[in-house]
Amino acid sequence: TTIIIIDFIPYFTPNGDGFHETWNIIGLDQPDAELYIFDRFGKLLKQLNPSGNGWDGTYNDNLMPTNDYWFTLQYKNPNTGSPDSFKSHFTLKR
Repeated sequence: TTIIIIDFIPYFTPNGDGFHETWNIIGLDQPDAELYIFDRFGKLLKQLNPSGNGWDGTYNDNLMPTNDYWFTLQYKNPNTGSPDSFKSHFTLKR
């Protein structure tokens, strides 16, 4: 049985200091996985691939405020090959 560990930092601080400038899933080795980031009202802010650079805390080139944001990760279950998903949240701090 293969086990997937979905790891992520519970917060990020895109403030230009060079630390925690973007948010992303850590170490998921599935190039066809998709990550969707939502605000607290359920509005889709960003769709990206977890193997990319991550989310920089903007929407339409505007800085998003300090708040909790939710995400859905869609990936393939390595044991069955069927689609699976994981949902959780993180905090953007300015």
